[in-house]
Amino acid sequence: MMPAKGLKILFMGSPDFACPSLKKLAEMHEIVHVFTQPPRASGRGMSLRKTAVAELAESYDIPVSWPTSLKDNDVQAKMRALEADLFVVVAYGLLLPKAVLDIPRLGCVNGHASLLPRWRGAAPIQRAIEAGDSQTASCAMMMEEGLDTGPVILCHKTDITDDDTASSLHDRLAEITADCLAEAVTMLADGTAKPQAQSSEGVCYAAKITKKEAEIDFSRPAADLKQHIHAFSPFPGAFIEGASGQRLKCLLATLSDSKTTADYGSYLGQDETGGLMVSCGDGKVLTITLMQPAGKKPMSAADYMRGRSLQKHQSLKEQI
Repeated sequence: MMPAKGLKILFMGSPDFACPSLKKLAEMHEIVHVFTQPPRASGRGMSLRKTAVAELAESYDIPVSWPTSLKDNDVQAKMRALEADLFVVVAYGLLLPKAVLDIPRLGCVNGHASLLPRWRGAAPIQRAIEAGDSQTASCAMMMEEGLDTGPVILCHKTDITDDDTASSLHDRLAEITADCLAEAVTMLADGTAKPQAQSSEGVCYAAKITKKEAEIDFSRPAADLKQHIHAFSPFPGAFIEGASGQRLKCLLATLSDSKTTADYGSYLGQDETGGLMVSCGDGKVLTITLMQPAGKKPMSAADYMRGRSLQKHQSLKEQI
């Protein structure tokens, strides 16, 4: 068991994204309990698998619970009995009712991966890339009943690069969130935190990602499609629905300086790296560099093309 120190914290989180925050806070404070999502069936055998946070907490000998709701009176009584000074929430997956928000003496603080009030909601990382934002952040926010509406203690910003995908930005923001929360919790502990109300301007919501919206529409501008592909990489994976019914996921893309009069969606050949060049609705060219055929692992476009012969200036979709 990790030694008691600092504040007594109830940590609430579920996926890999929350693990750096749990690690960092466990080094500085006493994590009295972890709440997480229940084990889910996964893999080919559909065996039950615990969340990444549950597995990490158990490796630290921290008690773990996975209630299906926080509205249950017995669950709330258990939370009160822990006598935690603070609840810290990172990508937990359950809403905290007011009765829970009122339990800890220092309140509940959430680590949210966006530059609030922009991209409140479920998928802020993907939506920021999809929209072409040049910058995002992790914010430490005091929680209230509204969805990501609480006052912000501090934000740690980061640029979104041309090469960023949801995967790379996720990993970077996970570490940034851990640092941001550690600093915010210290400020709450010593009384120097001064949460600021969010602006009423610039509010937008990051809707949950659906597989259906990931389909690539080559009538759109090339720059939009690059952002679309990177926003959904690796999950759910932007895809081309082939004439054969097979789906080809596109995971990385670059923009070409070339222009074309070919019909949008036409295959234009390979560039010097082997990338697949495709015409887009604005007459510009998108080069797909990393892809994943159905049932296979991700591969370079050059590897995908080995043994294949595609006809130039004909629809890529019709040839998949």
